Amino acid sequence: MLNRLWRSVGLAVVLASLTSGAFAQAAYPNRLITIVLPFAPGGASDIMTRFVGEYMKQKLGQSVIAENRPGASGNLGAETVYRAAPDGYTLLTAPQLSFSVNHLTNPTLRFDPQKFEPVSVLATYPYVLFARADLPANTFAELIDYVRANPGKLNYASPGVIGMGHLAMEAIKLREKVDIVHVPYRGTALALTDLAAGHVDLLIDSMIAAGPHVESGKIKILAVGGEERMPAYPNVATIAEKLPGLHFYTWMAIAAPPGTPKAITQLLSTTIAEALKTPEAKEVFKSLQVDPFGSTPDEMASLIKEGYETWAPVITKLGIKAD
Repeated sequence: MLNRLWRSVGLAVVLASLTSGAFAQAAYPNRLITIVLPFAPGGASDIMTRFVGEYMKQKLGQSVIAENRPGASGNLGAETVYRAAPDGYTLLTAPQLSFSVNHLTNPTLRFDPQKFEPVSVLATYPYVLFARADLPANTFAELIDYVRANPGKLNYASPGVIGMGHLAMEAIKLREKVDIVHVPYRGTALALTDLAAGHVDLLIDSMIAAGPHVESGKIKILAVGGEERMPAYPNVATIAEKLPGLHFYTWMAIAAPPGTPKAITQLLSTTIAEALKTPEAKEVFKSLQVDPFGSTPDEMASLIKEGYETWAPVITKLGIKAD
């Protein structure tokens, strides 16, 4: 009996040793990490993702690549990550609407975007209300007065249906009960080109893309969607100064497939936060006219909830659906 007892103890020690070794071998990360961007290359999200990816490579000791997988309004790349193994080796970079209300505007979506595991919000940035240079209104208040006097005369461009620019303008229309015609485009570049040429009247978008057109005088800024005025344009009022509680800003974030262990998402989040505190990050993100964030997973989850509570009523009331 004593021999059998010692054999049992010995077997337990061997099993414990093997299990411990397996965990040691599986220490995260031990191979390539891929961050999927569901857009065409070249945008601000590309730059932000590649910046934090390089820091992650140095800090975690494994290669990190950014892979563009555009298509289906960002859903092709998002679904790829959603269905990937929940092991931290396939991640997603996407804007807030992709996580908060995508399922409302895409009823045939084959995945639940709210089940992604939050990792970190990379940056936040306000949306801005732009106008063609010769529009007979120079402030948001003047714009509303003009629209009331000329219902249905003005139009607004958007980079596409259900984007932030579309939802923001529809929220203004609901709040102020005014009539402005929607002209959807396929992308920001085309919308900005027509705004600068005077073919459309208004556009809500970020300074990232529109900045050069403002500097050239081809378009002008009527209002800022953030909670505070922009330091570079202190004389431009926020929309909330006229419509309290109405804020238009977005954020870009990294998430992991559903079921990814908290230890992994926390490690990634901490590493990204460190990256965004570096002087290099401040320089790069300033050039993009965005504010580096580096949130915790819980903070990102709260922002997703906030986005849902802000935009779900607008989407539901207007019955907005993707094309």
